[in-house]
Amino acid sequence: MTKLVDLSLKGYIDEVWGEKPAPGGGSVAAYAAALGASLTQMVGSLTIDKKAFEELTDEEKNLMKENQENLTEIRNELVDIVDTDANSFDDVMAAFKLPKDTDEEKAARKEAIQTGYKKALETPIRAAELALEGMRLQHIYAVKGNKNAITDVGVGTLLLQAGLEGALFNALINLNSVKDEAYVAEKRAQIDAIMKEGNDLKADTLRIVYSKLN
Repeated sequence: MTKLVDLSLKGYIDEVWGEKPAPGGGSVAAYAAALGASLTQMVGSLTIDKKAFEELTDEEKNLMKENQENLTEIRNELVDIVDTDANSFDDVMAAFKLPKDTDEEKAARKEAIQTGYKKALETPIRAAELALEGMRLQHIYAVKGNKNAITDVGVGTLLLQAGLEGALFNALINLNSVKDEAYVAEKRAQIDAIMKEGNDLKADTLRIVYSKLN
């Protein structure tokens, strides 16, 4: 079976706009975040070992090089989620097809559905966490990266935050079907924390970008 990430860019777009429900918003959100991580790394590639790079402190040089490696790991995992998110709802769909003729079957089916919803929201939460990790790494690129690539830092943070928030949409819609109140409260707190930090980081990075453009 062909992976989504092995399709051409146009091929992936065609998969998204078709009549099938997947790939949908979760897959696209992961792809957007992966692009944001890649674009941030491009700024690093245009900075490291160039003339201006030699003016940085050893600490700044090492931080940017370390961030490049960390962004590679983030990007690779997000690319995997482009495909795995498209399959994250499979257990829910399978659970709905379980028999419900007896009380025992109804109870088993209900439990399987709830387990499926919990599993389905873990993948988008992970995608959002990865996007957030990428945003945490962007500061050095904004303040010390190649000044001619500052708009790429800006686009990178927009893509990462869009991927983060888009992924959390998918987590929330599945969470709305979970009946376990303690689990729901825990996940909502986690989602709120990710969203807040992502919005704060986006604002901070764009503030730097606009200050350099003006």
